[in-house]
Amino acid sequence: MPSYYLAATPARFADEMVAFTLVLLVLDRTGSAALAGVTGAAYALPAVLTGPLLGAWLDRTAYRRSALALNQATLAAVMVALLFAVGHSPLWVAPTLAAVAGATLPLVSGGFTSMLPSLFTADRLARANAFESASFSAATIAGPATAATVTAVASVETAVIVIVAAACFSIVAISRLPVLPPLGAGGEAFLASVVSGLVHLARTPRLRASTVTTTLLMGFTGVLLITLPVHMRALGHPESAAGYLWTALEIGSVTTALLLGRIQPRWRPEYIVMVSIAAYGVVLGSWPLASSFVVLLALAVVAGLAEGPTLPSMFAARQQYSPAALQGRVSTTAASLRVGAAALGQAAAGLLVPIAGSRTTLLIVAAGLLLAAGLGRLSALTRKVPVHA
Repeated sequence: MPSYYLAATPARFADEMVAFTLVLLVLDRTGSAALAGVTGAAYALPAVLTGPLLGAWLDRTAYRRSALALNQATLAAVMVALLFAVGHSPLWVAPTLAAVAGATLPLVSGGFTSMLPSLFTADRLARANAFESASFSAATIAGPATAATVTAVASVETAVIVIVAAACFSIVAISRLPVLPPLGAGGEAFLASVVSGLVHLARTPRLRASTVTTTLLMGFTGVLLITLPVHMRALGHPESAAGYLWTALEIGSVTTALLLGRIQPRWRPEYIVMVSIAAYGVVLGSWPLASSFVVLLALAVVAGLAEGPTLPSMFAARQQYSPAALQGRVSTTAASLRVGAAALGQAAAGLLVPIAGSRTTLLIVAAGLLLAAGLGRLSALTRKVPVHA
């Protein structure tokens, strides 16, 4: 367990820093919210296409460590290139570079997570899922906060260097992971194996409910990523202060993820996902009413407490409703949908925030989270299919 989380958490930390630092870097050098949104979207959108392909390959290869390490090496190289490109080259260069780093992005979440059933016995999976959620949350806590602090104390360029260092550390930790045998796919053609993962996600109602809800969640999270720095200006604070809101949100999230990890298996995971996201939306609806940054921080912690059970339950849904041979494809395909939705959210926010304002956009996000939970419930209302242990 320690070796796995030492490899996965720094990679996710770097990824969480990227999402926020890209926005700060583009805003700092160009002042364009639209370009910031497009660059963030370019970092995430390629994952929509690459996720299913990477998952099918992961299920049939023994070189998972090499793939994870290559992803981190690519990220480090692209971030160095962005230091020289943003603000000093044509506008299309930054989104193009971001897209190169984003092509293997599903490996950071789905690629690591798909290894859990191979690394842990069935009786330890619930606890492993709780710690996996804590890994994501720890990265989300530390990533934006580090980006905000380093940017405020030093510069956004220094924050980029921190990302490069984290990616390099992750490569070293990945080399210590065990070599795992291929999970399946046997003699199945590669493209057929890609399709089988997509079909399984689409035709398994309980898994589909969790996937629909969490994918829409990430879409509205992408909107928040652009909205919050702009909202900080409305409250009289620097844009980088938004990083502390993400930290407060994840402090609440990791708290409930760890405290409720042992009892969550008592309920069906897709139900926990939908209820948590709906509660998150209700709390987030109060954010535009906050008259000070301190109040907003407190509300962010409460929102995190409501959203906390989501990730462990999302992992549990993938594991419970998918056979072992499909774990890689299901994890990376679902991750690619989430990343793609976040990209679309960022792009939409780049256009929406200048028109509607940050307060109205926050209300739209809150309503959208309630809609996500409702659509997730509707997507489960079909015939039942066999559930895999």
